[in-house]
Amino acid sequence: MKSHVLSQLRSLEAEAIHIMREVVAEMQRPVLMFSGGKDSIVMLHLAAKAFAPARIPFPILHVDTGLNFQTVLDCRDRWASRLGVQLVVASVPEAIDRGLVQEEPNGSRNRIQTPVLLEALEKHGFDAAFGGGRRDEEKARAKERVFSFRDDFGQWDPKNQRPEIWNLYNGRVHMGESIRVFPLSNWTELDIWSYIEAEDIDLPDLYLAREREVVNRGGMLYEVNEFTPLKEGETAEVRLTRYRTVGDANLTACVESEATTMRQVVEEVAAVRLTERGATRGDDKVSEAAMEDRKKEGYF
Repeated sequence: MKSHVLSQLRSLEAEAIHIMREVVAEMQRPVLMFSGGKDSIVMLHLAAKAFAPARIPFPILHVDTGLNFQTVLDCRDRWASRLGVQLVVASVPEAIDRGLVQEEPNGSRNRIQTPVLLEALEKHGFDAAFGGGRRDEEKARAKERVFSFRDDFGQWDPKNQRPEIWNLYNGRVHMGESIRVFPLSNWTELDIWSYIEAEDIDLPDLYLAREREVVNRGGMLYEVNEFTPLKEGETAEVRLTRYRTVGDANLTACVESEATTMRQVVEEVAAVRLTERGATRGDDKVSEAAMEDRKKEGYF
């Protein structure tokens, strides 16, 4: 009898689809966190495959910081329209205006996203939220299970996690509690890019190299735009760059690159050793435990 062995990418795809179907079977009202970045786009693409030919049976939620690249928002809207999914937007600027959160002095809105996210989850009654976190991107991510339990305050305790033996996932929650679900837990950045190339997935053009006007701040290259204008004494220069990850435009740096095609991106990522967040997210350099602290407060 001829055996059939799945490739690495198809095995990861099958696992992610299985996880999504388990969530829909176990939970009452799931939602998919969607930022318009590569990981959330891959996750949405997988959701479309998981439930085809039917529509995706849950909405997508974007916590909009007001500091997004426009091309990312455009891509977000294209995906929502193409798949016919409900897009729920939780606005950080609107939350600032009504006093739910206050602007941070360092310009980062990462920490103040958390109350906005928790409010949106409670308002819409979501008891499970899909996130695109991968275990290779940041130290705190590596501690998390696929089904990550959150208490009735939305908080995460890394010491209080349920075992996941033989890929059995426990979605039991009481009123007010919830589960964060990470279908891409076993994927690497290289897997993500290889899958994007194989599936010809639509992404924001930020991920491909082109000439950009940038400024060097602390060894990181920031594109000069409305969110990151030149400061007094700074000088801009034009370099061939691309983005490895997409966050807020005022705190996400690009990297020098000649990768103008997906195949070149895959080859480039295969050769690097520094994680994308460590290389390009200025807000993750606050402390070694920055991400873990935010996750304990309720962040993804």
